[in-house]
Amino acid sequence: MSKYLKSELFGIFRIMAYFSQAMKTLIIHPKDSTTDVLKGIYSRLNNKTVINGGIPKLDLRKLIQTHDRIFMLGHGSPWGLLSMGQFPFSGTYIIDDSFVDELKEKTRNLYIWCHADQFVRRHELSGLNCGMFISEVVEAFIYGFEDIDWATIERSNEIFVHIVSKYINEPMEVLYEKLIYEYGLLARTNSIARFNLERLYCNSQSPYKNLNKLAG
Repeated sequence: MSKYLKSELFGIFRIMAYFSQAMKTLIIHPKDSTTDVLKGIYSRLNNKTVINGGIPKLDLRKLIQTHDRIFMLGHGSPWGLLSMGQFPFSGTYIIDDSFVDELKEKTRNLYIWCHADQFVRRHELSGLNCGMFISEVVEAFIYGFEDIDWATIERSNEIFVHIVSKYINEPMEVLYEKLIYEYGLLARTNSIARFNLERLYCNSQSPYKNLNKLAG
């Protein structure tokens, strides 16, 4: 490789690294002890705004508009991210169909709540998202894991969070590929990780497509 090409590539990497550090990240993570483990995804991020509750949807909408990427974490359904009673006058969901126009302007979002994939696909949004994601014993029982222990679920949670946090400033496709590979190593011996792995997606606009090679 020529010195000129090396210099050019180094310059590109420096620009990408600077952009990642300069990005303004909004984290919407309704306060709830059962999803505290997800704090590890963003705990070491710079230039972030963390919202756990206490503001109306109008103010939240303005924050979404003024940030580069949005991380939405917690409990939810195909209809959005549950407010968990933390947001005054917001109703059942703090993120719902009313935020679609703002979210479509962002391409590096995280939608980490159960069945978020249906919300993302329905509105043709982009970013890392998941289907049903088992993070608690009761969820494991519901999905047929009758003899599972908490240690297995806890290990799945911790490794998932660790991997996402490690690559959080990489391009979304790189983050996704690293997650699929490294979380996949755990999935060889951890049945909960295997279940979750099969339900992780990376969606991209222009044209809209699902990048999860594991999906049927």
